Amino acid sequence: MGPSAEPVDECAVLSGNQTTLNRSIDCAGVALHSGKKVSLSLKPAGPNMGIIFRRSDLPGLPEIRANWKNVVDTRMCTTLGNSKGVTISTVEHLMAALSGCHVDNAIVEVSGSEVPVMDGSAQPFVFLIECAGVKQLDASRRVIEVLRPVKVESEGRVAELLPSNSFSVGFQIEFDDCAISRQELFITLVNGTFKKEIARARTFGFVNDVEALRASGLALGGSLENAVVVDGDKVLNDGGLRYEDEFVRHKVLDAVGDLYLSGAPIRGHYRGVRAGHHMTNELLKALFAESASWRFIGHAGEEVSSSRGHMIGTTESFNPMAATA
Repeated sequence: MGPSAEPVDECAVLSGNQTTLNRSIDCAGVALHSGKKVSLSLKPAGPNMGIIFRRSDLPGLPEIRANWKNVVDTRMCTTLGNSKGVTISTVEHLMAALSGCHVDNAIVEVSGSEVPVMDGSAQPFVFLIECAGVKQLDASRRVIEVLRPVKVESEGRVAELLPSNSFSVGFQIEFDDCAISRQELFITLVNGTFKKEIARARTFGFVNDVEALRASGLALGGSLENAVVVDGDKVLNDGGLRYEDEFVRHKVLDAVGDLYLSGAPIRGHYRGVRAGHHMTNELLKALFAESASWRFIGHAGEEVSSSRGHMIGTTESFNPMAATA
């Protein structure tokens, strides 16, 4: 997966040591909703740090922990915020790439209030991570094991976590537009499956929604270069779709990114029916509200203490960076 001091064994996705980036790497792009050009830098971080977003455009470089408790908005994307009102939006594609590449700890510096959309998928971020390389740290990875079913429902939308021996996602979507209609996918995300089967799936939108979205200050940076655009039974992008069922694959991508706000890899099965960012965040709230629903396990499947609980927002962190979350 690119140059690395200590290459990560992808076959041990739910085991072994924590990881971080081998070196810093930068990119720049347009923000999907604001339309502004922003730069992004991925940097290594120490063990037990988790993923930290840092606003490089603001005085004091304020930080926001990538954590389900810090989600402040889920309209059209996932937005994180800290106690001082600093926010960072559209984090889900990058979070999905970090999850799919098994990066436990990283600092993400962004020169604006939104992560660049790149091509609308997670693939550009996967490429950056592979170019930077991933190395192991001298600290054991801890995994969140789902112990019993947890479900949230609202108006025909469902998000659920179920016990499983691996991390898998099942998703179902249904739209009136004939270009999408009904799509379903079940996928187990091990051994590089995310990179091969999910990472390239792009976000999508509808011609009929464009005017209303832009009037609301959303999708100002959206184009055929960074989204699949649907008009009834037609896909307007010249190159067509990257996968026959690209739409549901992108919903899986979003779910993977939003679930990584748990603060650690998950051993469990996620089931989504017409679910989005809000439902997945509500699901994480429900999971961590009941201590009997989950536990931390180590590389051999043994239960371990929750000393890393600050990474999922269940306890106060001893790490000084937690004060910025």
